[in-house]
Amino acid sequence: MLDGSDLYALDISGVSFVKACGGPCSEGCVTLARIGDGSWALGDSKRPDATPLRFTTEELDAAGIDPARFGLSV
Repeated sequence: MLDGSDLYALDISGVSFVKACGGPCSEGCVTLARIGDGSWALGDSKRPDATPLRFTTEELDAAGIDPARFGLSV
């Protein structure tokens, strides 16, 4: 399993982020991208220049974030 330093060592320059909105997307949305096997980057559409946070699949699950809501498979 990857740890925090391993996750931030992954290159995310070519990944595509997908939005999931809980309401009107005019206020900004959470964005998610698969960045490796069992690893994800979570961003904020209101702050596209901010460095996305990175999580394992287990961490996303523990936080109640389901990649399927973004149209992504685990």
